[in-house]
Amino acid sequence: MALILNTIWAMQSDENKTSEGNVIYMQAIHQPLQGKQQAKQQSAHTPGPKRGKKKNFRAMLQNKEMQAALGSGIMMLIAWGIAPYFATMSVIIYIAAYGIGGWTKAKEGVETLVKDRDLDVNLLMIAASLGAATIGYWNEGAMLIFIFALSGALESYATERSHKDISSLLALKPETALRIEDGQMNIVAIEDLQPGDLLLVKPGELIPADGVVYRGSSFINQSSITGESMPVDKSAGDEVYAGTVNGEGALYVEVTKSAEGSLFGKIIKLVEEAQAEVPDSQRFMERFEGIYARIVVGVTLLVIVGAPLLLGWTWNEAFYKAMVFLVVASPCALVSSIMPVMLSAMSSSARRGILFKGGAHMENIAHTRVVAFDKTGTLTMGTPKVTDILTAPSVSREQLLSAVASVENLSMHPLARAIVEQASKENLPLQEAEHVQSITGHGIQGSINGVVWKVGRLDGTVWAQEKQTMEEREATETLAVTPTGELKNGKAVESIANDVLVNGEADWEAVCTRLEQEGKTISVVTVNGEFAGLIAMRDMIRPQAVEAVKKLESMGVKVAMLTGDRARSASVIAGETGVSLVYADLLPEDKVTQVQALREQYGHVLMVGDGVNDAPALAAATVGMGMGLSGSGTAIEVADAVLMNDNIEEIAWVIGQARRAERTVKHNMWFAITVILALSAGNFLQDIALPLGVVGHEGSTILVILNGLRLLR
Repeated sequence: MALILNTIWAMQSDENKTSEGNVIYMQAIHQPLQGKQQAKQQSAHTPGPKRGKKKNFRAMLQNKEMQAALGSGIMMLIAWGIAPYFATMSVIIYIAAYGIGGWTKAKEGVETLVKDRDLDVNLLMIAASLGAATIGYWNEGAMLIFIFALSGALESYATERSHKDISSLLALKPETALRIEDGQMNIVAIEDLQPGDLLLVKPGELIPADGVVYRGSSFINQSSITGESMPVDKSAGDEVYAGTVNGEGALYVEVTKSAEGSLFGKIIKLVEEAQAEVPDSQRFMERFEGIYARIVVGVTLLVIVGAPLLLGWTWNEAFYKAMVFLVVASPCALVSSIMPVMLSAMSSSARRGILFKGGAHMENIAHTRVVAFDKTGTLTMGTPKVTDILTAPSVSREQLLSAVASVENLSMHPLARAIVEQASKENLPLQEAEHVQSITGHGIQGSINGVVWKVGRLDGTVWAQEKQTMEEREATETLAVTPTGELKNGKAVESIANDVLVNGEADWEAVCTRLEQEGKTISVVTVNGEFAGLIAMRDMIRPQAVEAVKKLESMGVKVAMLTGDRARSASVIAGETGVSLVYADLLPEDKVTQVQALREQYGHVLMVGDGVNDAPALAAATVGMGMGLSGSGTAIEVADAVLMNDNIEEIAWVIGQARRAERTVKHNMWFAITVILALSAGNFLQDIALPLGVVGHEGSTILVILNGLRLLR
């Protein structure tokens, strides 16, 4: 901060540098090529909640596998059309159709055979199409290649779409930044940025690092990070994130995190993990595919060799039925039942600001029976606010708040920052405090103009002494809550936060009890050893908390709260949010024990937390979900999924989406198995024609994939 102040002072005090800096600043504001329109155009490429159908169709046609499949289909139709007139040319075009449509799948099948020494469905389909061609069924073989390539292209599109929705953020990674050093502006790599650096971000540019706006105002498109559809206004003191798009105004930004520690850097790591992991069900299917493929090949060879010897079939009849069986019994639809579904579900979740580190966690979250929330920073905002200020008759409200804020100004404790923030809101001056020191068992004290002010906990040792002194006094002094600082003859006035009238109470102990029952934390203030007043603070509930709990309860999911806070405060928050299971006074290891107990009692547990102290519980839960914006780096690293926009109301939606994905997988698998059994039985009992087998089998594969792609919506 000192460096920034010196830099700004140097820019403003030196006439030449000031002039140059102002010119650059004005040029940035009036940048002709980068303004609001360009910012909107640039942000249009970021993942958002809505995507046009035309754009999706265009993207599908741009997929290389889709182009090859469609090319194969067009050539198949041309060859079929000219076959009666130009037989030789027709065969040549068929061969070209085989090559264009089947090359990718044949390559994958051969690689599996050579590298893994295993069979897969790709090799089975290529073998079946070539077998059909050898007995003169060129069109049927080409149709098999076309439909198989089309189904593969659809699956490839699902994978590509999922990766694009998750990792399109990588394209937004800034490469350089404009850093202000000694009044000069230098272009540096973002890897060289350090906390405390001052940057200039021009209109339409990407924010290069996480930071705080030091000067200027603008709107920021944060959809790439938070999923918010509308730009957010930012001014001095507001937080900004790397990878977001600046709007019309130029901003001076003070860097708060290095490139590796930024929220954007954490997202990149999440993307890499998400793209590398597959669900357990898919791993099983991949193992099953190899075994099943061997069985199909074995039965096919048995039909070709054994049927003429045992059943008296002709070789052509046996080979034809074997090729039909090879087509209809291949597990294409079965293999495609899982990954397109999971990838589509992960993609739609990513667009709503929920990133999963792998499909396995999407599978697990579908079985959630209990959602366990950490309280502070998850159900609540994690930043306490001053709600009540109560003063003794000898002290005015402004005097008490100004003095306490002056003493607490250098402290980084959340309660201290809340008091300083309240004083700032009321435009009260901060005075110079001397001899500021922490008092063990109480809080903090300091001297202002020779007067000693002490601030501390309700259960502190100094407060205990003050309580005894007050009990010894016979004077009955009235405490008054007053927003103006004027004591109104001990009569009730309005509270600063909740506008509730409080009757004047001579019994300060009753006042403390009432405030504690409201879930508030109380700080006691004394001046020169005399009781001066109380300041009550409370962590405010997230706006979405009540609705989030209601949605989860309506789905049959129990909601628990795990907190290290006191039971009384925890019960107040639980009562206001509707949480049914409350566990308070928990240390980090106690949270782990409680999560394990919930798993034993109810089953799958989703733990939602934001702090370092939540990391063990996140790891112990079936699925751990970290808060992306407010969460610590440790919590995000340990978590299996990250709520990038901190909107806990989306948790119910993602559980519902995961359950929908699970149902879709089951429907796909039953449908695929039914089609395989029906076509296989029909081949031997009713003499199914090869074209019908091709259409039935590959058609079922396409239907299964399209059914999975529905979850993209």
